[in-house]
Amino acid sequence: MAQIFAQDTFAVVDLETTGTQRENDNHIIQFGCAIIKNRKVVKTYSFMINPHREIPLSVQNLTGIHDEDVKNAKDFDYFAPKLTAILKDAVFVAHNVDFDFPFLNYELVQHGYEALTNRAIDTVELAKIAFPTLPSYKLSDLTSQLAIKHLNPHKADSDAYGTAILLLKIFERLEQLPQATLNTLSSLAQGLVRDTSWVITTIANNLRQKKRPLAKNYMQVRNIVLQKQNNQVDSSSDNNHHFPEEDEAKKQLFKRHLNYRKAQVALINHLHQFITDPNQRAMLVEAPNGTGKTLSYLFSYAYQLYSSRKLVIATPTKVLQEQILQHEIPQVLKITQLDLKAEVVKSSSHYIDLDGFVQSLFNGTPNKPTLVLQMQILVWLTETKTGDLDELQLTSYKAPLFVQISHPGDARVGSKFAEADFWNLARARQEAADILVTNHAYLANHYMDTIWGQNPYLVIDEAHRFTDNVITSRNDSLQFEALWGTLSHLRNLLYYADDGVQVQFSENVDLNFLLKKLNPEILELINQINNLQKILYNQRQNSINQTILANGNLELSFQGKGLFPKNSSFLEGLNKFVKQLEQVRDETNQILFYLYQNEDISGFQELLNEITDQIDRLDYYSEKSYQLTDLISSDSLDQEGFILMITSPEDPLSTNLHWLMLDVSDELTQIYSRFDHLLFVSATMTTNGNFKYIINRLALTDLHPETYIGKSTFNFKKHLEVLAVKDLPGPNSEEYDQVLQKIISQNLEHKDHVLVLMTNLEKIRELFTAIINEPALKDFEILAQGLSGSNNRIAKRFSIAKRAIILGADSFWEGIDFHNCKINVVIATKLPFESPDQPEVRLRQKSLEDQKLNVFQNDSLPRALIRFRQGMGRLIRGEKDHGQFVILDSRLWTKDYGKVFLDVIPVKVEQVKQKELKRKLDNYDQRRHKTNH
Repeated sequence: MAQIFAQDTFAVVDLETTGTQRENDNHIIQFGCAIIKNRKVVKTYSFMINPHREIPLSVQNLTGIHDEDVKNAKDFDYFAPKLTAILKDAVFVAHNVDFDFPFLNYELVQHGYEALTNRAIDTVELAKIAFPTLPSYKLSDLTSQLAIKHLNPHKADSDAYGTAILLLKIFERLEQLPQATLNTLSSLAQGLVRDTSWVITTIANNLRQKKRPLAKNYMQVRNIVLQKQNNQVDSSSDNNHHFPEEDEAKKQLFKRHLNYRKAQVALINHLHQFITDPNQRAMLVEAPNGTGKTLSYLFSYAYQLYSSRKLVIATPTKVLQEQILQHEIPQVLKITQLDLKAEVVKSSSHYIDLDGFVQSLFNGTPNKPTLVLQMQILVWLTETKTGDLDELQLTSYKAPLFVQISHPGDARVGSKFAEADFWNLARARQEAADILVTNHAYLANHYMDTIWGQNPYLVIDEAHRFTDNVITSRNDSLQFEALWGTLSHLRNLLYYADDGVQVQFSENVDLNFLLKKLNPEILELINQINNLQKILYNQRQNSINQTILANGNLELSFQGKGLFPKNSSFLEGLNKFVKQLEQVRDETNQILFYLYQNEDISGFQELLNEITDQIDRLDYYSEKSYQLTDLISSDSLDQEGFILMITSPEDPLSTNLHWLMLDVSDELTQIYSRFDHLLFVSATMTTNGNFKYIINRLALTDLHPETYIGKSTFNFKKHLEVLAVKDLPGPNSEEYDQVLQKIISQNLEHKDHVLVLMTNLEKIRELFTAIINEPALKDFEILAQGLSGSNNRIAKRFSIAKRAIILGADSFWEGIDFHNCKINVVIATKLPFESPDQPEVRLRQKSLEDQKLNVFQNDSLPRALIRFRQGMGRLIRGEKDHGQFVILDSRLWTKDYGKVFLDVIPVKVEQVKQKELKRKLDNYDQRRHKTNH
C-alpha cells in the first residue's frame, strides 16, 4: 500500500504582517511557503512585500523586518498571481491556520482576486494531539523540542520550513498509534479547526485496511488503549547494608559516582548521628546551595529504612519533587546499592479517572479547547505508565473537563477499568515504597493518612516555607455572590429555561408539587445570604486595613473579634442559613431522584447532569459554611484573620468572606507528633547567625531541635559576583522608576536569562509597559507576573526560551523553580520587605503588636533577609552555575539595617556607579575566566 499522503501536495504557509487585525490597515510584509510532495519538502518560497505603511516597532522587534527591508519590494498586487499559482490544488497548512488563511484571503479579495477555497489544516491542534506531553506548542519551541532545524524564527520562510518538517513528524506519530485510538480520534476530529480532521480520518481509514494487532505493551478496555500495567508490587527490600561509619568507606562508595567533598561528608555524619540518637526528635540544617543537601539526607536516612518504616520527604514544589525522584534518589541507590523504592504521593485528583473520561466522550459536543484536550488525553493514555495528569504539562487544570475526569479517590471496585485504575495502582505502589515524596500542603492536610506507615521519618525540604504553606492550606472562603449565582442557575434549570424541568414535565402533578414547594425555599435562602452579607458589610469600620484593588474591589482585613463581636447576630444568622441550605439541597435531590425513578430521561441526560452539578456545588457551600460555624464558635477565634472582599464597594450584597489562620502552632505540633526524627532543611534558615526566628516560626521550641550550619562545597567567589549600584535615587521615588527602566533596557545585551525581582505588582505592570517595545530587548521574551499568565506558565516559558526576562515579585524570590535553566543575572530592584497593604501581612503584624512584640525585628526583617538570600540563591544552584546579583536599593547604604543584608552575602559586595554597570555586566564571563585561570 502506498504511503499515506504520498499523492497529496501540501503548501505550508507562514505570513509576517504589520499587525494581527487585518481590517485595521494591516498587511502582509513577508510570504513564506514550503511545498511538500511525496512526504518530502521539495521547494521553498520567500517574498518580501511592501505594505505601503510603517512597520510597528513591536513587529520589527519580533520579526527583524524593518521598513528599509520592504520599501523597494513589490506590493501585494504584484505577488497575488504568483501566490495563487503556488497554492493551486495544494492543501493549505499553517501553524494557527485561522490567522494565516483568512488574512491571505482578505488581502486577495481586497486586491480583486477570488478567495482561496483550498482544504486548510492547522499544525497547532495536530501537534497538541500528536505530542500531548510537550510543555509548549509555539513553533519555535516545537522545533527545538523535536530537533527540527529552524534557523530564523519569526521569519516567514524559516517558519514555513519548520512547520513543514513538523507536519511530517506529526504524520509519523499519528501512524504509530493503535487503531482503536485512531478510530476514536477520528470520531471526535470533526470539531477541529477548518479541515484539520481530514489528516486524522485519512490516517485512520488507511490503516484500518491493514491488519494491525495490538502491540504486546498495550491493553484495550472498551475503546481506550492503555499501556499494560504491572499490578504485582514487590514489597520486599534487601536492606542488609550498614551505614559506612568511616569516611574512607564513604570515599569508596562515592568513587565513579560523586566527587568526595569533605563538607558534604561532614553533613552526612551529623545527620547520621542525629538519626541514630533515640533521644533526638528534631534537627534544623541550613545547607547553602552547593552543599549537596538532598543527597546527604537521602544517604543518611537510607540505611535506616526497613520493612514498614518509611522516609517521608515534603517539598514545596512539583519541580523539586521530580528532581528528588528522578535524579537524587536514583543516584543514592546507585552509590549505596540499596534496594529501596520511591514513589510520589499526591491527591487523587491528579490522576485520571478512566470511567469519567470515557463518559466525557459521550457528553455531546464539547467546546474546542475541551475537544482538543480529550484528543490529547487519548494519545497520552497510550504513553503513560502513571495516569498522572501533571504529565500533560498544562499551565492550568481549571478546564471544566477536569472536574469530570479527575479521580475522586474511591476504590473503583466493579468498574471495567478496575484493573487499570491509576489511582489504586499508585496507592499500591505507595504502600510498598520505602521513600515517599509529597508536597507541604498535602502533608499538612493528610498527615494522619495510613500511607506513611508506622513511625515514619520526616524530612521537610525548603523548610523556611513550611509554615506559610500550612497556613495557605488552611485558608478558605464563603463566596456568597457565587452561591447566589448557583441558586439563580438552579432556578433557571427548574422553572424558567425552555428546556427546563417545569416546561418539559408540565403534566406531571407530583413533580410540580415538589417544584412548587422548592421555589420559595430557594428565595428564602437567597434572602438569608443577603442578610449575612449586610451584617458583614456593616462591620466595615472595625477593619484594621482597607485597600481598593486595581479591579475596583474593596478589600477589608479583620481580626476575629473585630468582625464577630460578642453581640453579633452573624452566628445566629449563619445557623439559619446552614439549615436552609440543607433544606434546599435535600428538596432539589428529591426532584432529581423522582425524575430518575418515574420519567423516561433518555433525552434529558444533559439537563439532569446540570442539576446534579448544582447539587454538588450546594454540597461544597454547605461544607464551607460548617467550617465557618466551627471557626466562629471556637475559643481560638483570635488566631484567625478574616477578609471581606466587596466587589462593588457601595453595595452590601456584593460582600464575600475569606478566612486565614494566623497561628498554626497547634497544627504543626499535631503534624510533628505523627513522625520520628524530623529534619528541617533549607539554604536559608538563620537570621543574624542563629536559628531563633525559624524555631519559633516552625513551632519547634518544645522539641529542643539540634541545629547545624553546613558549608558550601565550592568557592562562592568563583561562582558569584554581587554588584550594588550606589548612586541611585531612593527606591520609592518617581525618578527611581525612570532609572530602573533605563537600567533594564540598556544593560542586558550580553545576557540570556535575567530575573528582575520586584516587590509590587503595579510597578511590574508599569515597567513591563515601558520596556516591552524597547529595540535593545527585541530578542528577549519579556514575561511579567500578573500579565503573562500563571506563575507556572511564566517559569515554563522562561526555561524554554533562548533569551528571556522575568519581572516577578513574591514567589519569584523563592517559590518558583526554573528547571535546568541557567540564570545569568538576578536584579534585586528593592530589598524584599513585604507590603503591609497585603491583608495577611497586616493581620499577622497586628497579632504581633497585640503581643507587644517589635514587628520589624520579629517579623519584617527576618522574613526580608530570608527572601533576600533566597533571591540570591536563584543564581547558584550547583557547581556549574555562575552569575551576577545586582542590588539597586540605596537603603543598603543609608539605613542601619542595610548592614544586616550585607552580612548575609557570601562574597564581597562591589559598589559600582550606574554608568559602570553595563561594562561590569558585559565583560563578566571574560573577567571570570581570567580569574579562574
